Amino acid sequence: MSLVDAVLATTRLLPRVEFDLKRQINRAAISIPSNIAEGWKRKGRRLAYQNHVSIAMGSQAELETQLEICFRNHLLDPAKCPDTIALLSRADKLIERLHDALY
Repeated sequence: MSLVDAVLATTRLLPRVEFDLKRQINRAAISIPSNIAEGWKRKGRRLAYQNHVSIAMGSQAELETQLEICFRNHLLDPAKCPDTIALLSRADKLIERLHDALY
């Protein structure tokens, strides 16, 4: 959830003309905890949880890619969003561990 908060704050720094990219970044960030929560709620169905965690991993990779696109095209300055970068890295490790624990 902290990653979502940081991403929403970071995308406010994007130029207005990048509305579609901003929306896509926000959706990817929101998708990460949403899929984990949805899968967890299906407690009786381990395979459903595994699938939702896998989807969250995909959303995390999507978010990382989209932010990298912003950095490479000078739409965002990485120096202005170190918390977002750190939280993204932490989320990646946590989701990876969760995924490994389920298999």
